[in-house]
Amino acid sequence: MYKVYEIKQRVFESNDREADGLRKELKEKQIFLLNLMSSPGSGKTTTLTKTIQALKEDMKIGVMEADIDSDVDAQTIATLGVKTIQLHTGGMCHLDADMTRQGMEELGVNELDLAILENVGNLVCPAEFDTGAVKNAMILSVPEGDDKPLKYPLMFSICDVVLINKIDVLAYFDFDLEQCKKYIHMRNPKAKVIPICAKTGEGMELWYQWLRDEVSAWKKP
Repeated sequence: MYKVYEIKQRVFESNDREADGLRKELKEKQIFLLNLMSSPGSGKTTTLTKTIQALKEDMKIGVMEADIDSDVDAQTIATLGVKTIQLHTGGMCHLDADMTRQGMEELGVNELDLAILENVGNLVCPAEFDTGAVKNAMILSVPEGDDKPLKYPLMFSICDVVLINKIDVLAYFDFDLEQCKKYIHMRNPKAKVIPICAKTGEGMELWYQWLRDEVSAWKKP
């Protein structure tokens, strides 16, 4: 006799409970946690840098940089004058709720309005694990192609907002912006889609305002 355990399902169930508990604590402390995801090279750190520069006078921000190794991104963000910590995943390609909780404890949550988790760069593993974030955001860059919502459906289905970055190079790539929006809404009809160029600033104010509104709404009783 033997018993079969569905390990993956059990892991997800445990993680989901941990994530729900973390969100409840964040609500009590009125801290908004954003999970920011993308593939490598999408412009995630550049977008985050511009976002912090635009919002740090209005709210207290802390950042958790997640990587398999290295602290390059954390060094970049730390120069902006916000509390920053580096999370190494020990070879894992994602963060889960318990890792995020540990990161939040290390970051220190007193007086924070907005905590941002820059997740490990890929479109598969991070989408599978609820980190306990209040909202999920992802960046899709023009050079990656407009068909990514078809190839990575889970990532797009869990995201509350999708930033389509590097629109300044649309003319040089076979990327249909309107078709991409349709693909995204096939996976997630409620997703907010914002075309941006983090480098030039085009469209970024729409993104800043979305984030301001979400942080404000989360803080309401």
